[in-house]
Amino acid sequence: MATSYQIGILHLAHLLASVDGRISDEERAVLKQIQLEEGMDERTVNDFIRKADVTKEADLYREGIDYMNQCTEEQKLCAFVHLYRLAEADDSIHVREVRFLFYGVKSARLDFDDVLLAAQLNSSNKRSQPAVKTVLRNLSWV
Repeated sequence: MATSYQIGILHLAHLLASVDGRISDEERAVLKQIQLEEGMDERTVNDFIRKADVTKEADLYREGIDYMNQCTEEQKLCAFVHLYRLAEADDSIHVREVRFLFYGVKSARLDFDDVLLAAQLNSSNKRSQPAVKTVLRNLSWV
């Protein structure tokens, strides 16, 4: 069974990937990588895609933030590191992606600087999810 964390990521990643009007091959690859790293089964992903096709973007966003706000601080930070990585996937961050990230971080009651720091540390480790969790544990002193 999918967790609030996984469902929240699906909602927000879907919206972020399409916010600039197109989903690049690089973004598709990162989306798939996130699904694998977070242990999302194909049924969960396919059920979400069917739902997303008939749901308004505003409703998907609200639901995604609601799911994120049911998560721990570590899970929320980890999710937004994934989203930041997704925004960077095509080597250009569109203004709408930046706005989406800022607004989402604020709605999830996180500090954007913490997300940036965790994302930068994660990308320097080049190891994805295990590295993100290690980074998050090390941030407890911040």
